[in-house]
Amino acid sequence: MKNWLHYTACGLDNVWLANGYTVKETKYGKGVSIDDVDGLHRLLATNLVEKAGLLTGKEFRFLRVHLGLTQQGVGKLLGDVSENAVSLWERKDTVPAIYDHWLRMLVIAKLNGNTKVADAVQRMQTVERLVHQKYVVKGADGHRRVELVKDSEAEQMEMAAA
Repeated sequence: MKNWLHYTACGLDNVWLANGYTVKETKYGKGVSIDDVDGLHRLLATNLVEKAGLLTGKEFRFLRVHLGLTQQGVGKLLGDVSENAVSLWERKDTVPAIYDHWLRMLVIAKLNGNTKVADAVQRMQTVERLVHQKYVVKGADGHRRVELVKDSEAEQMEMAAA
């Protein structure tokens, strides 16, 4: 493990890369570029759904994020589970077995190209995007207009407000 990269960007503490990455010098110091991040995450997801025993909270979170869902979104997909419950499972490693199995089945279906499951997940992602949209009212010369704010702009607005 001497020259292996401890890959924590995925949210898992136990992932090490023996290869598939490049270390680059930048003006800010060393930077790391991961080859085929999507492929790496698919590989990690495949291994997690096949692992024996229950998922840890971080593993559950990784699979949820791999599906592109928020805590609220996965809660709804799993049968009206609250966002707080999902947060608790992820923080305290207390994922109930039934929800562990349901999430694994959703990930397997997505990885295997099951279009009905993929469509359901895609619809949930679309609904979440619409629910979390931000609007800005701008006024000039006594006229007001409403504009939809892009995600990157919304993040900048939230950071400025904090």
